[in-house]
Parts: sequence; structure tokens; C-alpha cells
Amino acid sequence: MIKKFFLKTLNKYASKWVVLLIDIILVCLSFVIAYIIRFNISFNFEIYNLINQLPVVAIVALFSFLLVGSYKGVIRHTGPKDAFNVFFAVSIFIFFLSCIVLLNQFFLFQKNFTIPKSIILIHYLVSIFTLLISRFIFKSFFDIISTELKSVTNVMIYGAGDSGIITYGTLNREKKLNYDVYGFIDDDTNKINKKIDRIKIYNPSKIDKTFIEDNHIKEVIISIQNIQPTRLLDITDSLLELGVKVKIVPPLSQWIEGNLKINQIKKINIDDLLGRTKISIKNPVVRKEVIDNVVMVTGAAGSIGSEICRQLMNYDLKLLVLVDQSESPLYDLQQELFQLGNNNFETLVADVRNEQQMETIFKKYTPQKVFHAAAYKHVPLMEDRPYEAVKANVLGTKNIADLSLKYNAERFVMVSTDKAVNPTNVMGATKRVAEMYITSLSETTDTTKFTITRFGNVLGSNGSVVPLFKKQIDNGGPLTITHKEITRYFMTIPEACSLVLEAGTMGVGGEVYIFDMGKSIKIFDMAKRMISLSGLKYPDDIDIKITGLRPGEKLYEELLADGENTKSTYHQKIMIANTATVDTDLVFQTILKLSDETANSTPFECVSLLKLLVPEYKSQNSEFEKLD
Repeated sequence: MIKKFFLKTLNKYASKWVVLLIDIILVCLSFVIAYIIRFNISFNFEIYNLINQLPVVAIVALFSFLLVGSYKGVIRHTGPKDAFNVFFAVSIFIFFLSCIVLLNQFFLFQKNFTIPKSIILIHYLVSIFTLLISRFIFKSFFDIISTELKSVTNVMIYGAGDSGIITYGTLNREKKLNYDVYGFIDDDTNKINKKIDRIKIYNPSKIDKTFIEDNHIKEVIISIQNIQPTRLLDITDSLLELGVKVKIVPPLSQWIEGNLKINQIKKINIDDLLGRTKISIKNPVVRKEVIDNVVMVTGAAGSIGSEICRQLMNYDLKLLVLVDQSESPLYDLQQELFQLGNNNFETLVADVRNEQQMETIFKKYTPQKVFHAAAYKHVPLMEDRPYEAVKANVLGTKNIADLSLKYNAERFVMVSTDKAVNPTNVMGATKRVAEMYITSLSETTDTTKFTITRFGNVLGSNGSVVPLFKKQIDNGGPLTITHKEITRYFMTIPEACSLVLEAGTMGVGGEVYIFDMGKSIKIFDMAKRMISLSGLKYPDDIDIKITGLRPGEKLYEELLADGENTKSTYHQKIMIANTATVDTDLVFQTILKLSDETANSTPFECVSLLKLLVPEYKSQNSEFEKLD
């Protein structure tokens, strides 16, 4: 009850008139002190004169402070500008007081109002010191009392460099969140055990469970610029084991006008712990390639397609044509682009499997660049319905590629997947067949440049493991993983799409581009991190359940098939796969057979044709293994 009373009282701002009254009293007190200093603390001056002069001093001070408005500042938030106002107000006061003294000397208005010049100078200095120091004393007193009364969050800052010091200053300025910085953590031996503003720098080896509990540390903020992802991963894992919340300071480039704001210090997430250097491509070649062009994106409402659209809208396109069969996500993307002020685009609900419908679109818009991202990608679902995978991934790709050639598109870019490499499932096999068709088609023409981009999983895409884990955590668990040793390559959606756009400017046609995906990530470790990042503990709060590999699922993904290798491009993160030679006639004949027979064939007949065309396709955990 008493605590609430004090907090309520402290939250009230003092009346400006009370501040004005206190300022006038302090000026009068400073006037008395000036006399005492002038006469060497001997009191060898007439008290009557002093008492006679004090009312005039008070009236002049009142007039000066009202004129400048120095009393209007909120004392608890006193800053440099408030200090200057006080300095200015006292200067005005001394000026008026000096004028009165000089006029009195000439005209003798009052015989006993003679003030020595030395007292005026001393009074000036003492008044400035008294008014300023009183404000900062009150401000410090308020900070100490409010900190003691409020619930404090003890935090430590990992990194005692420039970024860490700036973070410390930002936390100190933010009083509402009531952070108390207990210490810094840094592995630089030259800094350990030294202090910054009386805050000690600790060796990381000293920060253990006992230290955290004894000092009631709730959060650790990682504030290291240009930190390597592998080091960030190690630091975060060690901190999460201690049961503290881990936050991170964004890169300097993201600070608002060069200043770090408290709301930019965010909770660390799985994107930050990808364990690989983020790819950032800003190449004017992309702009040169698409400027003033009509560009079509199929699968535009999907995770990859929508991000390709967002990035393309940053360039000066003539028109962007968005094609997808999924109405609601396409509408959402349309509204998003409208909100961003874009209007040079068309959103079309259409199915790439419908050749006649697609030809109508090509005939109307005649796109110069085509990014083909439409595909079925869920391995278990496609394992159950092979002919649906063939229709979307093979025949849909064939339709768009054929029409791109027919209507003289300059460039066709296919978005493929690492599951097309040594496929073990129907989905991967259909994507490999689509790759083979594009390669074959490229050999028959010089008018359209056909390009294939191949990469692994993207964080946050529809149906990927990260959104699934988030939903499972929200529902209280357990998190489901098919195998404890399963690993995957990961990159973020913006990274993947910027590389697709980059690769779409390269080569003469027929190339298969693969991206540097960094090192593979163990899904089991990722699941444990996501549980910890949610403020929960494994397995106490949320468990992880091993469900077994699904039909067609690989334990490890690959980016290159057997016998394939790579050659470099001008960009270190994009390579060209030296793929095996494709039998063009066999590809065309088999795809024609798939086109004619798929609808009426059994799943086994459909898969048999895929295996004929892709001999490295070996089914795993699937009923189609008997065909191998």
C-alpha cells in the first residue's frame, strides 16, 4: 500500500509554480551566500542592507524566470537544454539587477541599495551552480527512489565495445522499462575486471548458473556488431542453458538516424541463429535487366513467389503480372502491394496446368521476363498423389516454358529445389524432370534464355519446419521431428529470392545455378533452441517427439547429384552445377507420355515413367521402393 502511494506520488509532475517559487528562494539564498563569501564568512556587513535588497532580488528573479520560462522544464528529465535555459535565465536576471544597481548609483533612488560589483559576480556564479545542482540532485533522487520502489529487471550486456556502451546508455535513458545493468560480459582479456561507469566487465567463463541466480539476472543483451553467426550461435546456446532471456542489438545500419532505440533491442530469434553469413546482394545488373520490362511471376502468392514480387517492385518495371491459383493469398499480396503505393501490377487467378488459360495471359501481356515459382512441394502429400505432382511440377512447368518460347520471352527462370538432387520422393523426382525439360528446351533455341535455380529450405516458408514448431509451441507441444539426426540447409526467404533475381541475369541459358546454403542445420537442435527462445525448457515444459521418417523423406539433403560438381560465377554465393548430359529426345518423349497418360494411369505407372527418366530416383520409406 505504501509502495503504491509513493509510486503514485512520484509519477505526478511538480507544479511549474512550485518550481518557480523554489528557484526564487534559491536565488535569494545564493544572494546571501554571495555576501558571506564576499566578506570572508565574517558577517562584517549590514544585515539591514541585505534584507532591504532581497525583495528587489526576488522581484527581478521572478520577472527574469517568467520571461525565459526556465521553470517550465520537467525536473526529473532535466537535460542539456534545460541547463542552458537556467543559465540564460540567470544571465538575464543578473543583467537586470546590474542595470538597477547602476541606475540607483546615478539617481540615488534608494541610499541603501548599493551592491558591490564583486557580490553581483559571485551571486551570478553561485545562482547558476545552485539552480543547476538542485535540479540534477532531484533528478538523481527521483531515479534512485523510483528504481528502489519499482520492480527492477537485472540485465547484462554481452560486449563491452562501442556498441555495448551505446546499449548501456540507451537502457539508462529508458526509465519506463526500469532496466538495471548489472555488468558487461566480454572475452577481451584487456577489458576483463575493468569498469565502465562503475559497471564491471566479467569474463564469460565466470557467468554460470550460480552467478545468474545469485545476482537475479533476467536478461542478457548481445551487443556485438558484425558478429559471426557461428559465434552468435555458441553464445546464445550457452546463455539459454543458464535460463536467461537473450536479446540482440540490431546492426548499426538499422539504427534510426544513427541512434539506437530501446524498441530495436529485440528478442533473438531463429533467423539470427541460422549459423551462416547472411547473403545480401545489391546489384544494379538486376535493375538493368528488368527496368521498363513486363515481368511475370507464377506461384506469386507463395512464400518464394510473393517475395520475388516484393523485390521486383523496387525496380522500375513497366508491369508486374502476378499469377496464382490460390485466391486468398493472392488477394492478400495484392492489398499489401497497394498499401506500399504500387499500382503497376496485375493480379490474375489462373492455373499453370491450364495451357489455354496461360496462353491467353501470355498473348495479352507478352512478358519479357518470367519467374516460374508455381509448384507443389509437400513431400508426403505428393507421395500419395503422384499424378497431381506431375501435372503441377512437370506439365505446369512445360506449359509456362513453351509459352515463354512461343511469345519470345527474353528470360525464363525456374525455381527448383535441392530435393531434385538424387530424389527419394515423387515431389523431388518431378522437379528433376522439370529441370531436365528446361535444359532440353534450352538446347533447341537461342531466343529465350532458360535458367534453373536450385536451393534448399527457406525459413518461414509455407509448410516449413519453423512455422510448424511455432504453432506447436503455442499449443503447448510436443514438437514433432521425423528423426533425431535429420538435417537441412536453410536460408531466409529474402536471401533466396535476391539470389534468384541475381541468377536470372547470368549466363547464356541452360545453366543450373545452386546457392551457397552454408552448413546444414540439425533440426533437433533447432527445435531445442526454439523452445528456449520461447522462454520454456526442454523437456520440462515442452517435449520433442520423434515420429519417424515420412514416405520419401531424406535424412540429409544434397545440393549436387552424383557425378555433379560446380564451377564458380562472378558472385561467390552463386555457382553453376555441371549437370549430367540430358537425353533430349527421351525427355520430350517421356514427358509427352506423361502428359497423355497421367490422368488415367495408376500411381505406380506414373512413378515408373518418372524412374525411367530419372534413374537416380530411388524411393525411401515408400511403397514405390518395389519399382527400384
